[in-house]
Amino acid sequence: MRTAHVHRVTQETDISLELNLDGTGVYDIRTSIGFLDHMLEQLSRHSLIDISLRATGDTNVDLHHTTEDIGLSFGEAVAHALGKRAGINRYGLAYVPMDEALTRVAIDLSNRPYMVWQVTLGHQKLGAMDTELFKEWFQAFASAAGATVHVACLYGENHHHIVEGCYKALAWALRQAIALDSRQGNSVPSTKGVLVGSL
Repeated sequence: MRTAHVHRVTQETDISLELNLDGTGVYDIRTSIGFLDHMLEQLSRHSLIDISLRATGDTNVDLHHTTEDIGLSFGEAVAHALGKRAGINRYGLAYVPMDEALTRVAIDLSNRPYMVWQVTLGHQKLGAMDTELFKEWFQAFASAAGATVHVACLYGENHHHIVEGCYKALAWALRQAIALDSRQGNSVPSTKGVLVGSL
């Protein structure tokens, strides 16, 4: 089983995260940020990655540090669980419709962090969250996971639908990318023979 545990402690946050890439989408998530909990539950359920997460932070200041550090912790755990990234598909692509909104996520577990965010959110808040924090979460995840991630909302009006579509599309793209391909065996999916910086 490809598992990892990350405990990240700073002067701003305390985060403990366990995951199993080969799970069934079981989650136990408590971050004190209701909308983010909902998004991470969607991510777990649709990626089939088991996630146990506890997070506290300086939410009396704002939600930025906690949101970003959760993204970093999740990305770090994915990277550790993947190890040398041998035998995986590496790439994933998903389109997710949610009522009037359509979102697309493409991912490459290349160990070259990069993030493109083509999502326009006109409202400043969703629940208690500043909408600009969703980009920060995806950026933090891509950076720590060593992933190239392209996120786009092709169209949509309801901001809840747009953001939830982004997390669900990430889940499905990640589910494809981390999947083991029996034809690969134990080889790394790169002509280099290694994905740069793999653990």
